[in-house]
Amino acid sequence: MTTKITFVGAGSVVFTQGLLADLFTYPELAGAHVALHDIDPERLATALAAAERIAAVRGAKPVLTAHADRREALTGADFVVNIVQIGMAAATRTDFEVPARYGLRQTIGDTLGIGGIFRALRTFPFLKALGQDIADVCPEAWLLNYTNPMAMNVQYLSEATGLTRVVGLCHSVYWTVHGLAALVGVPFDEVTYVAAGVNHQAWVLRFEHAGADLYPRLRELAESDAQLRRRVRFDMLKRLGYYPTETSEHSAEYVPWYLKHDSEVDRLRLPIGDYLGIVAENEAEYERTRRAIAAGEPLPVEGTGEYAPQIVHSVVTGTPRTVYGNVVNRGLIENLPSGGVVEVPCLVDGTGVRPTRIGALPPQLAALNRTYLSANDLVVRAAVEDDPHHIRHAAMVDPATAAALPVERIFELCDDLVRAHGDRLQPALRAVLGG
Repeated sequence: MTTKITFVGAGSVVFTQGLLADLFTYPELAGAHVALHDIDPERLATALAAAERIAAVRGAKPVLTAHADRREALTGADFVVNIVQIGMAAATRTDFEVPARYGLRQTIGDTLGIGGIFRALRTFPFLKALGQDIADVCPEAWLLNYTNPMAMNVQYLSEATGLTRVVGLCHSVYWTVHGLAALVGVPFDEVTYVAAGVNHQAWVLRFEHAGADLYPRLRELAESDAQLRRRVRFDMLKRLGYYPTETSEHSAEYVPWYLKHDSEVDRLRLPIGDYLGIVAENEAEYERTRRAIAAGEPLPVEGTGEYAPQIVHSVVTGTPRTVYGNVVNRGLIENLPSGGVVEVPCLVDGTGVRPTRIGALPPQLAALNRTYLSANDLVVRAAVEDDPHHIRHAAMVDPATAAALPVERIFELCDDLVRAHGDRLQPALRAVLGG
């Protein structure tokens, strides 16, 4: 029976290309049915043309179909890969420009903080509709979510749709450990590691080579290298004893200590508004891809090493692998809230994706993760309970927002963002509450 993999938001052409390049390296998936869905006809056509090119280069002969209708694309799917960005670049710019008028600094703005809150709120209505479609036309499918804010979205999917075969995927743990291995001069394939926590704020709990702890070597390097000490992640290692699994730009946004202070922004070289440059580059890369296809020029076919193709291959073939997944916490990390979404190692094989129980995190790490999950929960509560007050409560709880603004200004900022995003929010959340 042919495996069917549906890409929702396939118009994110560059990311779709990378995932397909990985999928088509597996002989068992070379004849899979790949269904592409996007609401933008031009982007959908570009994605299909790119997929055809990649398959040809890889020597694969998949069934490739393009669908403007989402339910048609989903019908009979075994796997659904969600890479949608609601509102695209314009909405992202709003998430930066409106808070900036209040003096609120952001670097990435897609996970926590005021940017993460409103990215989630405009994504939730789509996720609810997607969940209903999956329940109706492919109820046994695994939903592999890449759309940020990862933890909020996976929690919402769990609570609002009832789907249980949902895993949020992010490669931050892999690339963090890959970078650390290079830093200490040990081949990545020889490193043993365990990480756990929440998405973009998980922690490297074990980092070893041949049974020896590599953390002392990492600390020695930081002590001898002034440039390493000017990174947020090394500053957090110094203060907390463990290394976080996302970039310094991300990590700075989830705590109250850095972005508020000019001296820390300078000391740690924090690039305010950095994600806007990434958005612009993504748009430019899409245009380059579109022009190359129109001109009949070759496309780069590079794999990503991302987890979704690995999961598909493991479930289809029974090949066991360990990946890092974002899943609902059901006793996996005992000192984090049940029902929140945590990032843990997961075993994948023919039975599906099975998360690993970690036990308790070191208390200082759990304390930070609990704050993060508390803000997430309030955002989900706002949507599930149709309560616009919880949007403001989430912003009040968020560390970076609370550090930067007095409470009245937080309410005014939320009102301005509600107005700016308009009908992208579910109706009950469009209320303006005043300061």
